[in-house]
Amino acid sequence: VQLQASGGGLVQAGGSLTLSCAASGSGLSINAMEYYRQARGSMRELVAKIARDGSTNYADSVKGRFTISGDNAMKTVYLQMNSLKPEDTAVYYCAADYHLWGESVVAGREWGQGTLVTVSS
Repeated sequence: VQLQASGGGLVQAGGSLTLSCAASGSGLSINAMEYYRQARGSMRELVAKIARDGSTNYADSVKGRFTISGDNAMKTVYLQMNSLKPEDTAVYYCAADYHLWGESVVAGREWGQGTLVTVSS
């Protein structure tokens, strides 16, 4: 299973950015996709999650500002980030909870490479 993350960059406070993450793999079935972030000196935290049924969860700090969505059976997800604040500055990671269907069924979690989001004040 591979995750290809894209997006990120530098934006002024109040601006918007969109992150995307695409999962691929033979026999891949996505159960949920998540975005985490890790600011310098802080622990990694869950930002948003979307399940296969389309249900979503958000950290309180981003509710009303960030939207996670997906298509292609959740193999591609997007994190639309609006009204960005300097405290949103962090490395953002996507993660996939999945099953691989083949001669046997394998469950696992894969992480994408981090992408830096910097919000200037």
